[in-house]
Amino acid sequence: MTAKQLPTGTVTFLFTDIEGSTRLLNRLGDGYAPLLEAHQRLLRETFAAGEGVEIATEGDSFFVVFSRAPHAMAAAIEAQRALARHAWPDGVAVKVRMGLHTGEGILGADNYVGVDVHRAARIAAAGHGGQILVSEATRGLVGQTLEGVTFRDLGEHRLKDLAHPERLYQVVAEGLEAEFPPPRTLDARPTNLPQQLTTFVGRHRELGEVKEVLERTRLLTLTGPGGTGKTRLSLQVAAEMIDAFHDGVFFVPLAPITQPGLVIATIAQTLGLHEDPKRPTVEVLVEHLADKEMLLVLDNFEQVVDAAPDVGQILSSTSRVKVVVTSREALGLHGEQEYPVPPLGVPDPMHLPPLASLSQFEAVSLFVERAKAVNPRFVVNEENAPAVAEITARLDGLPLAIELAAARSKILSPQAMLKRLGHRLALLSGGARDLPGRQQTLRDAIAWSYELLEEDERALFARLSVFVGGFNLEAAEAVCDPDGSLGMDPLEAVGSLVNKSLLRQMEGPGGEPRFFMLETIREYAIERLDESGQGEDLGRRHAERFRDLAARAAPELTGERQSEWLDALAVEHDNLRAAFDWAVERSDADLALRIAAPLWRFWQFRGHLREARVRFERALGLQGGSAQARAAAFEGAGGVVYWMGDFEACARYYQASLDLYRELGDRRGEAEALYNLSFAYLVPQPPDVEGGARLLEESRRVFAELGDEAGQAKVAWGLGNVYYRLEDFERAEAVLSENVDVKRRLGDRFGTAWGLHTLGLVLLRMRKNGEAKARFRESLEMFSEVNDLSGITLLLGDFAAARYEDGDEIEAARMAGAADALREVSGTELASYVFEDPVWLDAIAKLRRDPTYREPFEEGKRLSVDDAVGLALGREPTGQPSE
Repeated sequence: MTAKQLPTGTVTFLFTDIEGSTRLLNRLGDGYAPLLEAHQRLLRETFAAGEGVEIATEGDSFFVVFSRAPHAMAAAIEAQRALARHAWPDGVAVKVRMGLHTGEGILGADNYVGVDVHRAARIAAAGHGGQILVSEATRGLVGQTLEGVTFRDLGEHRLKDLAHPERLYQVVAEGLEAEFPPPRTLDARPTNLPQQLTTFVGRHRELGEVKEVLERTRLLTLTGPGGTGKTRLSLQVAAEMIDAFHDGVFFVPLAPITQPGLVIATIAQTLGLHEDPKRPTVEVLVEHLADKEMLLVLDNFEQVVDAAPDVGQILSSTSRVKVVVTSREALGLHGEQEYPVPPLGVPDPMHLPPLASLSQFEAVSLFVERAKAVNPRFVVNEENAPAVAEITARLDGLPLAIELAAARSKILSPQAMLKRLGHRLALLSGGARDLPGRQQTLRDAIAWSYELLEEDERALFARLSVFVGGFNLEAAEAVCDPDGSLGMDPLEAVGSLVNKSLLRQMEGPGGEPRFFMLETIREYAIERLDESGQGEDLGRRHAERFRDLAARAAPELTGERQSEWLDALAVEHDNLRAAFDWAVERSDADLALRIAAPLWRFWQFRGHLREARVRFERALGLQGGSAQARAAAFEGAGGVVYWMGDFEACARYYQASLDLYRELGDRRGEAEALYNLSFAYLVPQPPDVEGGARLLEESRRVFAELGDEAGQAKVAWGLGNVYYRLEDFERAEAVLSENVDVKRRLGDRFGTAWGLHTLGLVLLRMRKNGEAKARFRESLEMFSEVNDLSGITLLLGDFAAARYEDGDEIEAARMAGAADALREVSGTELASYVFEDPVWLDAIAKLRRDPTYREPFEEGKRLSVDDAVGLALGREPTGQPSE
């Protein structure tokens, strides 16, 4: 359904859900599914007959919109009658509550936004199974238009999450139940829950999880950094569970106090208790709560965490009191259940969904809702959708940050706002004046947590900001406290910051714990690091550590541990980038060159060729750096542009590398440079086969002098390419077959896969198609095991040629399309190596341009990498789009 199909203007919203659905599920087990299906069928039939448009169905609930209120009312009544008539299993009654409200149908992408939607949902939630509740607006529009239908005035009620009371009416009609308990509203139980002036957006999964946890525990602590929305989530949970606590739900704001000894007194005052000078206040409080069934929400406990034993005493002295705590860290009490509140879901700005689906992301929905509050004309459209998506992503999905940004919509477009987000904390200020001070700017919210840290924790927090994209414990100690001057155990110190919600933990490679800061928090930490005057030293230690990591990884990237090391570099890629940028910004040529040079294979394998080229150009453009570092960097730059198909630049870089190695007297470097330079002659069209062969022979002599078997094996593969270019296919087959065997023995995975690729091409030219495809298959499997995008790109081209040789032009076109798409993503222009072979050049051109093959070619371009590999290997694609 597109947004254009949804009714707008004055519409009537209808929400429904089954009362006691969880009990039914537990009772019926597998029998619940057919019951739910029958319920859905009955409701869909009646709603469709009333011209209702189904917006969403989640579990046992419906959200339906009608253009006319009488149609909505008639559909709801008929739905209740249909449910009552249906023959349910013995002993089962399916009771559905329904709520209707008429208001303005404001669209936000593929859904409705605005307070009227929330009002309808809250009216439905206030009802009982079998009951239809409607608002004053709906009752007024229906009036006397439906024969036999009257309305029972239930009076004004405070609805959860809404600022103003709503007068509710019960629909009375033949075939409907007439007697029900009072509505489930905030008036039904004692409470002091504050009225919320804005709607609660998203968090459906978290709400369900928190309520489920609270049903089985008596102490639940919602943890997270400032701005995560802990308080708002706790209030929503309390409001939605108010019926479960006969003696009420009470909100106790602890932010104004800083002395742990005042916590008990604050709780007592909230409950209206008076101090007894002769007795400790905790005794008075416990005595009052002894027989109560009550929920206490203790908000902002972090600055009075030493009062945790008092909370334990309340729980141990009562049996039916439950406590929800919001805090940046858990209380550490027996029986406590911690629930880390996650950020809101955000879209990937690099892979945006269609505009109509953008509002499925909670962060986007919140931004739109709050933007409309200050700018009623605000809409998400094709022009600003990418900016909205990137804003929410760059704000880490933090509700407070998103609300503060959305408040700027009164004067800034999303595009203009995005340009100013380089310094998030400066932009994100000016919150609502009735919020606590720490919630009026994101900086204040983070500072609230920072100020509660011990001095050594503050120092570590600031120093950890030097990491980008996360870190492990070993890196934290090596970079942030190499001499132990902080006097903290690294595990305990980092763990403390995790407990205080200033760091987040995830599982890294091999199950090793890895830690990271949300970028909004990291920006604050960087400010503290700058203030400390230690930023330069930390930056250098960080850059040198990741220089050393790159150096250790380089020899492993073509060996038996290739996959492990590629994944390790991928995890640390943001740190490696930051280290390189730090070196370039300080014109430290040697450091920049030594970071970039070892990484070129990683950048090639994982599809970062364009980025790699820019980084090499920046590093080589700096003055200085040792001759050894420059020679290695020229070699890496040559490899990058070679894979990009720029053979002129390739020859220039490789020649510069060769010249430097000769000046240094580095014979192994010289042999490698001669080998590399040969391909600047062999691969372009037309090739200079003689020049390439001469360089290879010279390289082989040097490798032989050094006794370097691996180097000689490389040259042998190069000579196989020479024979291929000379169309001496039998000699090429013999040399390449022997070379593959040697590469296997040496544990050179990359060399083996590459040799299989070239051998397959030779066999294909010899019309040994079956053998060729077997070599291609093995090569592709090896490349795909390590996610080598450049190698996969080549092999997809190989399979396109093989399918064409088999006479299957449709499949050849599909494979060629997949290769084309991945070539664009990875920057691997060397994939045209196959296409430029004289035998296949015209054929591939036809597959690309002939209208007969356009559809399969475009279908191939839409395939994901996994599906393209699966297609080549004979597996059915899943139809997932290309990334």
